[in-house]
Amino acid sequence: MKQTYQKSIVLGITGGIAAYKSAELVRLLIKQGIDVQVVMTEGACHFITPTTMQALSGKPVLTSQWDEGGNGMAHINLSRVADAIVIAPATADFIAKLAQGLADDLLSTMCLARNCPLMIAPAMNRQMWEHPATQRNVAQLHADGVIVLGPDSGEQACGEDGLGRMLEAAQLTEAIMAGIQSKLLRGVKILMTAGPTYEAIDAVRGITNRSSGKMGYAVAQAALEQGAEVTLVSGPVAMQAPQGAKLVKVESALQMFDAVRKQVADCEIFIGVAAVADYRLAQTSTQKIKKSSDNLTLELVPTPDILAYVATLHKPPFCVGFAAESENLKINAAQKRVAKKLPLLAANLAQHAIGAEDNELILFDDAGEHTLPRSDKLTQARALIQHMIKLKELNR
Repeated sequence: MKQTYQKSIVLGITGGIAAYKSAELVRLLIKQGIDVQVVMTEGACHFITPTTMQALSGKPVLTSQWDEGGNGMAHINLSRVADAIVIAPATADFIAKLAQGLADDLLSTMCLARNCPLMIAPAMNRQMWEHPATQRNVAQLHADGVIVLGPDSGEQACGEDGLGRMLEAAQLTEAIMAGIQSKLLRGVKILMTAGPTYEAIDAVRGITNRSSGKMGYAVAQAALEQGAEVTLVSGPVAMQAPQGAKLVKVESALQMFDAVRKQVADCEIFIGVAAVADYRLAQTSTQKIKKSSDNLTLELVPTPDILAYVATLHKPPFCVGFAAESENLKINAAQKRVAKKLPLLAANLAQHAIGAEDNELILFDDAGEHTLPRSDKLTQARALIQHMIKLKELNR
């Protein structure tokens, strides 16, 4: 599913071996619903062909000032309709051009004439990156408000190893999507929970669930894209937290509850995505319980209801809940929202969502039900955040 709002970028490709990664970058941006216009320098055409980029973007690739419209104003026309210009890869030579304000081809002229954000993804040999001249140029670009994405460290095409690799296409896509959002939550503090909890039985066993944390981490990413300050209280997951989130790692439901209580006073919005265990052991064993032929009885006691606690505070934040049901989804979710007095609740069928890369959500609020058709979880998360923003404005 594509975004419900259309964004447009100019992707500039300069003459470096990392240009091959730009093909994947175009594919991923198109998948996110972004309109991509590719502009290539003469040097870039020696590494990857305009034909390849045209096939991926669905648009003719521009390489000359005289390509677009025949009026010689491509540098103005394209930059005025773009939400951002992204240079990936950005070679040492092109970075030097930008720092000095040179404009001797279409891409450099467009960067100088732009009225939209400029992002660059440096890519070069480690010695070139570390050279004082390059570092001076990059410092100047930082001072000029250019967003510098990377570089990364690792094995390079020349066989050396070090800082200078262009970020991978998926990393760049994430950074670009964050950079072109409207920042409707700029400065808003959001506290979130995500992932499963783990309730110890003994030294080696425990009770948990199949939650991967993917939906919660996607919601955190979508909130960050809108400029929010996100504190993410996360149970044990096999993922890295979105860049920019303040991560608080916990294991049990009690630890998650304690972390939320400590942080909640400072937040304006609370989003409870975590699959928190409903029960924990009344008494855990510090040693491994040995197997025997006898039945084993474990006494379980309820864990705190974190979402209900936050929603019933004297001055609660705007609360968003999640419900994963296995049956009677609409009835159970609607009842949960009313019982916990939530302005917004997102629900799905657990058997279709847990561990999956995509999802179908139904949003419940005072106006009724709003279905988000099945799509990847980050797309779902962005739609959820947009809906939350509208509701929050109405509730002011």
